[in-house]
Amino acid sequence: MSAQMKFDRIVSILFHPLLIPVYGLVIIISSNTPYGFLPFHVKRLLYIIIVVNNVLLPVSLLPFLMHMNFISSWSLNEKEERTVPLIIATILYATSSYIFFRFPVPGFIKVFLITIFLISVLLTLVNLRWKISLHAAGIGTIMGLIMILSFRMYSTLIWYFVIVAAVGGIVLSARLRLNISSPRQVWYGLSAGYVLSTFFLLFFQQFV
Repeated sequence: MSAQMKFDRIVSILFHPLLIPVYGLVIIISSNTPYGFLPFHVKRLLYIIIVVNNVLLPVSLLPFLMHMNFISSWSLNEKEERTVPLIIATILYATSSYIFFRFPVPGFIKVFLITIFLISVLLTLVNLRWKISLHAAGIGTIMGLIMILSFRMYSTLIWYFVIVAAVGGIVLSARLRLNISSPRQVWYGLSAGYVLSTFFLLFFQQFV
């Protein structure tokens, strides 16, 4: 395995779609907005819920899915193998959203989790017919989050956007070099993530 391929695989893991809620939460509560001044114990609780429910739990289920022949590898490169993991992830996003609404969590963070849940639902439906880049959708979702957060809080988050765009370029280039996604799948995924996240964040924030 070449050094380039190793790098591409590491990048794909570090920015796996399952980690998107974590990165989104980091951006929200580390930004120069009122959300950045939440008490430490609140931030810790939010991280624990997201990491345990939406990262550790779905990852821990992968061996079971392999044993049951739902998937053949951890990479989930084939469209047919993504359906069950996507359904599980969607259910867990719904669970996290419910938990967040049970706690005095800022409305925008609740809306972000609902947005992740709805995007996951739509991507699951799309995956039934056509393979779309989930990595690209994740990057697009984060870019949309930064734009709406900046707009809502009247805060300049340009460097957040630049960093995410640069990292996104590296991640999506890696997916293309690994021949896991086609350019069309990448662009559709990026566009879908960005458009859906901006729409849902704008739409639901008026209700919280």
